[in-house]
Amino acid sequence: MTDGWLTPAALAPLDGGEVFRGAEAGAVVDFWRYAMPDLRTNTTRGLLAEFLVHRAVGATARNAEWESFDVLAPNGLRIEVKTSAYLQVWGQRELSRIQFSRLRGRVWTPEGGTAAEPSYNADVYVFALHTARSHAEYDPLDVAQWSFYVASRASVAEGGRASAGLAAVQRLCGDPVGHRELAGRIAEV
Repeated sequence: MTDGWLTPAALAPLDGGEVFRGAEAGAVVDFWRYAMPDLRTNTTRGLLAEFLVHRAVGATARNAEWESFDVLAPNGLRIEVKTSAYLQVWGQRELSRIQFSRLRGRVWTPEGGTAAEPSYNADVYVFALHTARSHAEYDPLDVAQWSFYVASRASVAEGGRASAGLAAVQRLCGDPVGHRELAGRIAEV
């Protein structure tokens, strides 16, 4: 506790082999397998896209979960990652409509709580689209199945967008890039 604040201690990263104490719950890797057994689920796919952007730009630490953007590049650039995919983990009659939502968000800080108005909170927006169109070809570990569209905050904020479909993202960003070209495109924007 410092100056009236309950401040969490820094923790060393887990490697998965740590064992739960006081219960026959196994190791941390067992929890990971339970919590994220399928990289295709919406929540996990979003985290996977953030991880891919994080690695592309050489970020060194994961953002706090409550942060108002997803990735902090080593040069201080704040990056928001939005994901979408044609396929879901449930049965569907047709491919999903590609939509990227929540482009604005309310900033939250421990000192000030939640901001009254939503804002654009990143310098760069990465729209990550998983492109597989059949379950037979869907491989969440194949990075080539991702297309990344990159835009500046100014261009996303123009017109007050709260969400954008694929056609709007293509107009806004131009051609997508693959993972290998992603850091360069982010730097250009």
